[in-house]
Amino acid sequence: MTHVVAIVGATGAVGREMLVILEERKYPLDDIRLLASPRSAGSTLPFRGQKHPVRALERDSFKGVDVALFSAGASISKEWAPRAVESGAVVVDNSSAFRYEKDIPLVVPEINPQALERHAGIIANPNCTTIIIAVAVYPLHRRAGLKRLVAATYQAASGAGAKAMEELRTQTRDVLDGKPAKPEVFPTQIAFNLFPHIDVFLEGD
Repeated sequence: MTHVVAIVGATGAVGREMLVILEERKYPLDDIRLLASPRSAGSTLPFRGQKHPVRALERDSFKGVDVALFSAGASISKEWAPRAVESGAVVVDNSSAFRYEKDIPLVVPEINPQALERHAGIIANPNCTTIIIAVAVYPLHRRAGLKRLVAATYQAASGAGAKAMEELRTQTRDVLDGKPAKPEVFPTQIAFNLFPHIDVFLEGD
């Protein structure tokens, strides 16, 4: 039986890392389907010694797909993840799209893998810093019964993807050369700067 895996957002920083991990761990698959925006269609990415084409995300993209890994932003996930499920795929979503959905399990494999048993097609995960903190403090919770944790996190520009990383590099060069920074991905200059709040004051936070 053929096992097909799709990566949505394959050309982004996280999508490329997903490819690397699938190869490193020798994940058992027979075919890989790389999906991204139309502007990335036609490019190729290496996987297991071969160059695989990147296709534009379309309505029939998930036909025959068993597992779809999403890392293309919340808006893309909200629109396309249900379509992937309708086509028969199990979706593992890396965005914030489904983190507050009561019927969608929020899974950290090292802590609650049993939650996978109740998925109805979509599996979500917490914010990256939440995952790391949870893995570290879970043994303390089991031993001492921790009830609440207050944490301050300091996150990199890479959390906003490959374009954000390139904007940081470009702005850094421009500022050091005495040129004005030109924000495109971020709302304001990111070079030699920080944003005091990210994703706060949202419902459920």
